[in-house]
Amino acid sequence: MKNFALIGAAGYIAPRHMRAIADTGHRLSVAYDINDSVGIIDSLAPQAEFFTEFERFHEFAHQLKRQPGQALDHVAVCSPNHLHHAHIAAGLRLGADVICEKPLVPTPALLDELARVEQETGRRVFNILQLRHHEAILKLRAKVAAAPADTKFDVELTYITSRGKWYAESWKGDPRKSFGVATNIGVHFFDMLHFIFGRLQANVVHHSGEAKAAGYLEYERARVRWFLSIDANDLPAEVKGKKTTFRNIDISGEQLEFSEGFTDLHTISYREILAGRGYGLADARHCIETVDVIRTASVQAPGADAHPFARSRGAL
Repeated sequence: MKNFALIGAAGYIAPRHMRAIADTGHRLSVAYDINDSVGIIDSLAPQAEFFTEFERFHEFAHQLKRQPGQALDHVAVCSPNHLHHAHIAAGLRLGADVICEKPLVPTPALLDELARVEQETGRRVFNILQLRHHEAILKLRAKVAAAPADTKFDVELTYITSRGKWYAESWKGDPRKSFGVATNIGVHFFDMLHFIFGRLQANVVHHSGEAKAAGYLEYERARVRWFLSIDANDLPAEVKGKKTTFRNIDISGEQLEFSEGFTDLHTISYREILAGRGYGLADARHCIETVDVIRTASVQAPGADAHPFARSRGAL
């Protein structure tokens, strides 16, 4: 049985990590969050210690090394995006491997820094890239691989997940902490596109704002027009008033349906990591480089490669 710590226990995604730890037969020893709304622990790991101050959490985790069988094997990081680097480094220096949510870090330079800390500590960092385990994604990847080598697919990616006024007041609405909408809600899609269609060849940004972003990506096997938004006004007419989220991926006229099948992906990710098949820093680099360019690139005037929602929703 492995011993886990969890940083960011009050966050939205933390219960999936707690359940993954339990489902794989391991122990959540200690959790930390500045917020104390963590009652979910009672149903998943009631024996876990809990701290609202990082210094106390860190000292407790450090002292576990002195007790036979109690030292931490893994630290799971679910904290706000801008804290990932510091919390990952702290976990490595506690002598544990680290499992972190996306985006791992905002820039390739910070990724290189984590690689240095890995070398200094002899421990490893793993990124949760759960869409790589989704059955529909794996089937599409196999289909693309089986197509003639000179086939380049035309892809239209649309993801609108409407958020209320709370979003702007939270860390997610602060680009210094979330790194912007394209990074915060888009990084897992960009990783998925790379996983399916290969290396990125072109990255053009048509819009970059607080609530939405749009652009064009060209991969070895695909041309992708993309649109991401947290604005409910961008929802298609047939969805408004019925759903708060619209997710659509069109691949050369065929729809990729993957609305279902997300429930156990974190548990699958944990099983793969614990079996030595997890995705590390090198695997995360491509999507980090992609969002870093999107975040810093100059916006270009749209042409035929612009996503149709970008123009019709007033983004351009």
